[in-house]
Amino acid sequence: MATSPAHDEQDQRTISLELILAARQRVYQAAVRTPLVRLYYDDVPGEIYLKLESFQPIGSFKIRGAYNAVSLLGPEDKAKGVWTISAGNAAQGVALAARILGIRCDVLVMDTAPATKLDAIKRLGGGIIKAPMDECWTALMEGRHPAFQGVFVHPFDDDNFMAGNATIGLEILEDLPDVTSVVAAFGGGGLSFGIASAMAAMKPETKVYGAEPETASPVHLSFMKGSAQKYPDWKASWVDGCGGKSVFPAMWALARRLLAGSIVASLEETRRAMAIVAARNHIICEGAAACAVAAGLSGKAGSGKTVCVVSGGNIDLSKFSELVSAPAAPTQVT
Repeated sequence: MATSPAHDEQDQRTISLELILAARQRVYQAAVRTPLVRLYYDDVPGEIYLKLESFQPIGSFKIRGAYNAVSLLGPEDKAKGVWTISAGNAAQGVALAARILGIRCDVLVMDTAPATKLDAIKRLGGGIIKAPMDECWTALMEGRHPAFQGVFVHPFDDDNFMAGNATIGLEILEDLPDVTSVVAAFGGGGLSFGIASAMAAMKPETKVYGAEPETASPVHLSFMKGSAQKYPDWKASWVDGCGGKSVFPAMWALARRLLAGSIVASLEETRRAMAIVAARNHIICEGAAACAVAAGLSGKAGSGKTVCVVSGGNIDLSKFSELVSAPAAPTQVT
């Protein structure tokens, strides 16, 4: 059966090693090389390592992709200013990149974003308009919104953004050459696809998994159905940095080629992972980062050396304290 040109183009889309290596020459003008540390926790097969992207200047990996994408804009586009759509972390990345490069930045922010992320966006000079998730998701799909002008910087469906994120994969391979699997939160796919692109080029036997919360797991559903899906029972939660409404068709083409699958974590498993990392490594994880750790702790990523990407640490401290100090939920007997 013949395929459409658009379908062929999506299937052939590649974040090349050349693009990733070029991004590495730029990203450290704004980002830092983050540590990879062992999580010493016995109740798990294999070894778990934490890639601490929460140590970035904005407390999130997003500065890598944002700076790479914004810095590549031409003079005319930079003069127009930039805008993006975000649950909070991409907005901080684009706002910091814009400030470094002397560009105006505005943001459409999901109204579920915590105060700590909103405060950081303002501190970095980004203008904010808040909107419901549905409105933000529609704008992400269309790449436009009536309230904004200037150049739209897509927070995940952008090759240069993903190439910047892919530098995480290069660092993981330098620090742990025998890594067998990597788990990264999946919101739109920019983080996991970037890392998976680096692995595909440098160590293709390493498996990369997305991690999603039980309240919003369209990638897991898409793998089950074999095509890009909208998640029918999407619910907002404190895991605000991952778990989208749907999988973009263009991103699904990358997912089925680059990812080993999606691992779904319950909110209780995610909360427990957050508490474990705080107790064992004294690290603050936001919800999406803890979701990746929960997925790694489940053993579903394999029994070798698994790297869980601590994608960010931007969570209101009162909420973090509430979550890590809460008693474990009782185990249900079925």
